Amino acid sequence: MRLEREFFVPTATSIATLTPTRLKNISSVHTIRRPPQTGMEFNSNQEKHMAQRKILIIFTGGTIASVKSENGLIPGLNAPQILEFIPEIPADIEIETLQLCNLDSTDVYYKHWLMISEAIERYYEGFDGFVICHGTDTLAYTAAALSYLIQNSPKPIVLTGSQKPIGMEITDAKKNLMDSILYAADPDSNNVNVVFYGKVIAGTRAKKNKSFSFDAFASINYPSIASVQNNGKIIRFINEPVTGGVKFYHSLNPKVFVLKLTPGITSDILETLFRQYDCIIIESFGVGGIPINLIDDLGRLKDKYAENEKIIIMATQVTYEGSDIATYEVGQRIQNRFRYLQTYDMTLEAAFTKIMWILGNFSGSFHDFHHIFKENINHDILNS
Repeated sequence: MRLEREFFVPTATSIATLTPTRLKNISSVHTIRRPPQTGMEFNSNQEKHMAQRKILIIFTGGTIASVKSENGLIPGLNAPQILEFIPEIPADIEIETLQLCNLDSTDVYYKHWLMISEAIERYYEGFDGFVICHGTDTLAYTAAALSYLIQNSPKPIVLTGSQKPIGMEITDAKKNLMDSILYAADPDSNNVNVVFYGKVIAGTRAKKNKSFSFDAFASINYPSIASVQNNGKIIRFINEPVTGGVKFYHSLNPKVFVLKLTPGITSDILETLFRQYDCIIIESFGVGGIPINLIDDLGRLKDKYAENEKIIIMATQVTYEGSDIATYEVGQRIQNRFRYLQTYDMTLEAAFTKIMWILGNFSGSFHDFHHIFKENINHDILNS
């Protein structure tokens, strides 16, 4: 049972002061409506689908917008400057832009996730789809957070970025942005997804697993939703229509800490973590377990608080295949000592943002939190 509760909603900026920019032509930097580029192939079904589609591109910075500086690459291009590099947008797609911020994604956190969600909610009725240009380093966190803040959306919300700035001669930015626009303009698309290097990945399943390569993102423990071919054709592997209306949420609880276990770790830090955070996600070894020198102090600290006051989530440091705490004795130690949540096949990014969403919007017993955590939202968990 979901129990609504009030929670602090941070405000990073007033979205009401931001208005999308309509681009009429490249040269005057004002709706991009161009004929398809030579070589871009669209079948009749796609042409029919794409008639009069209106897309809002939200720019937040990242490598795609970066320029060289004395101190390395830094976001410096604004929305019209970026779009000058992709004049081949099909004629039946109308683009408007919104510049929320211009940050390296290292500096993006929960306040910005709420800003993005608030902007999409404000302009939701006026557009057929949304594209968010974002730095790659924390893009998976933002995609997961938006999957919980914006649920059951019949309109697509696409996140993309690049490994090289769009102004470089060799770059993945142009393809990623064009693929994202095409996917967002297709009426068969829905919900929150990442589009990168031709892959369409559910927002809760994306993870950056390469630092420099153009195929930087993988879909973890779940198939890709679709692919966008070089000719613009979309091939769908999973096509689930959305029924009912979109649901927006407006709160996140940032008091979540990820504790990565290392061999020989001591319990000295645990008391501070329990005092300052409402949830501790423990990234354990293998399928999961707690070292024997931590179990007593962890249990003692857990007992000091009400069962629903401090939440422990058991996760794994292993990227693929997930956790199963009951497999070994080192995991069953926990089962015999206190109640916890388990990520199973979820990504860390999804678990981290999902519990922020749960604690920010609901109250109730540990059982209530457990019930919500194991619900499948935008393909985030299968084995629970």
